[in-house]
Amino acid sequence: MKHVLSTFCTVLLLTGCEVTTASVGYSPYLEPIPGSITYGGQPRTKLTKAPVGSIVPHQFIDPFGRRVYETYVIEPDRSLRLTSRRYRDFLLFDDD
Repeated sequence: MKHVLSTFCTVLLLTGCEVTTASVGYSPYLEPIPGSITYGGQPRTKLTKAPVGSIVPHQFIDPFGRRVYETYVIEPDRSLRLTSRRYRDFLLFDDD
């Protein structure tokens, strides 16, 4: 019984340590969060020199201390559409 309990605890601890990047996914219906480029509406300046369909990467630290990586696509009307968001959790060991 002691071996089963210690094995279970070890597996539980290691499972929590394995995931350092959580993916929210890719969706045309992602909502902006505080720190997103489009949080509170589209930016005032239009991206006139970038071609339509260009990818715009953006990264920031959210209110919980996680690094957030977002990807935007430039639409034909020059607005930005949020297409993906990923989180990177443990900033304690982050060199960035």
